[in-house]
Amino acid sequence: MKAHLEQHILLGLLAVLGVTWIWYSQEPMDDPLGFGLTEAPIVGHLAPDFTLSVVGSDDATVTLSELTSRNGGDVPVVLNFWASWCGPCRLETPHFQELSLTYQDQVAILGINQGESAATIADFGVSFGLTYPLLYDADNGVNEAYEVFNLPTTIFIDRYGVVREVYVGAISQAVLQERINRLVKE
Repeated sequence: MKAHLEQHILLGLLAVLGVTWIWYSQEPMDDPLGFGLTEAPIVGHLAPDFTLSVVGSDDATVTLSELTSRNGGDVPVVLNFWASWCGPCRLETPHFQELSLTYQDQVAILGINQGESAATIADFGVSFGLTYPLLYDADNGVNEAYEVFNLPTTIFIDRYGVVREVYVGAISQAVLQERINRLVKE
């Protein structure tokens, strides 16, 4: 009987501790769509918002949340993190250019450079004939927010601002097109 009572007391204490832990660990979230999601660079969570300058365009900036429905936009977004010295990045760049033209009104493709000067980024864009926005992440803050440790890294974000996939490594044109088709159909 004593062991049975001790088990009930122990279970009661664990229940109280569990409820207390849940209550104290809750944090208020900035969740404009009411999905109950926090910003994180992981699949199923809101993509961290940012505003970056467009290289080669006077005073033009791109804000992620303005493209998605979080702030009135309505397009999925493909973020491609790259650098000019990265061989695999150079191989996949023509795929992003071609598909940016194919899907120009249906998806926003953005190239986010990692740690290079605006002049280097501009030269790269000219050498590849790029027409999609190349963004200057001067302090690497966006690279850090998205926890980009390997280049290239491509992040697929739906029209609601939710990360759908993180693809690390060079992406083929067929895979890129398939992923974009999937985003556009959602």
